[in-house]
Amino acid sequence: MPYVNVKLIDDSLSPEAKAEVIRQITDVFVQVLNKNPETTFVVIEEVNIDNWGVAGQTVRARQAAQRSQINAQNS
Repeated sequence: MPYVNVKLIDDSLSPEAKAEVIRQITDVFVQVLNKNPETTFVVIEEVNIDNWGVAGQTVRARQAAQRSQINAQNS
């Protein structure tokens, strides 16, 4: 009984995209590992961008820095 936990930044995927992620992950487990889709669980957890860090910064701070850099280059 596979259990797959996918963590993403909140609001990064539409409901349709989430459904497609779930479908495709399930398909991989069925096709590659011969698992029963009825007992293959995929959970998508959305993490607030203030609670997700990369390279010592929150995602929100990194996005703001990237926007500032792009704006400076375009000025």
